[in-house]
Amino acid sequence: MLVSAEEMLKKAREGKYAVGQFNINNLEWTKAVLLTAEELQSPVILGVSEGAGKYMTGFKTVAAMVKAMMEELKITVPVALHLDHGTYEGCYKCIEAGFSSIMFDGSHYPIAENIEKTTELVKVCKEKGLSLEAEVGSIGGEEDGVVGLGECADPNECKAIADLGITMLAAGIGNIHGKYPANWPGLRFDVLAAIKEKVGEMPLVLHGGTGIPDDMIKEAISLGVAKINVNTECQLSFAEATRKYIEAGKDLQGKGYDPRKLLAPGTDAIKATVKEKMELFGSVGKA
Repeated sequence: MLVSAEEMLKKAREGKYAVGQFNINNLEWTKAVLLTAEELQSPVILGVSEGAGKYMTGFKTVAAMVKAMMEELKITVPVALHLDHGTYEGCYKCIEAGFSSIMFDGSHYPIAENIEKTTELVKVCKEKGLSLEAEVGSIGGEEDGVVGLGECADPNECKAIADLGITMLAAGIGNIHGKYPANWPGLRFDVLAAIKEKVGEMPLVLHGGTGIPDDMIKEAISLGVAKINVNTECQLSFAEATRKYIEAGKDLQGKGYDPRKLLAPGTDAIKATVKEKMELFGSVGKA
């Protein structure tokens, strides 16, 4: 059974650890994340971007697959199915499809419009028992064609959004989607500390979790980050393992071309990546 992310993030915030959001792109991704979460007894959030939802033929397909897979695999840990960087329209589609959590990314709107749309979604989510993530500032890099410049969030705007009754807040602090460049200056912990002071116990979200040094991850958690998003790192590990399998000619041996065999090394690589992140975030054994 899918759950709202509210309770798991409240526990994470109080326990000084973070719950990982691992984006899913197909059946293998979903299976790998769920099995690893169950093995490690860790709560987990399955993230679905609008692009990934479209690729998997729609949000209803995604929700049905996740719910059925949890039942068949006998998953007992808390699992939230979460829309990642959702548009206003996309949020309603996911609510209708049966997601248990949504993110409305209104960061590209003027703050007044971001507040107006978020206010409406807070009301809907509370009525239906869903958790809601909002965003202030900009996450650098590209996500589904939306390019952010990485502007740091204004702590006062963060407070204005947090006061609306959202579950969690994503605030830009110099983090980016995709690989971090060699000249990346690092996270702005001064901005994060100022945001924490304004929003109090509100669980904060760190997007762009791939490639951030471990010490920065731990410091971010100490400053109120309770949810960390990982996508690119799973994609990279999946691609590398699949490439090795093909370059070694294993797809030409016996029935190595069978997709169940061809995709197995990449799936195992995702499991290893998810395990590494859950251990780093401190969520192991917290189900």
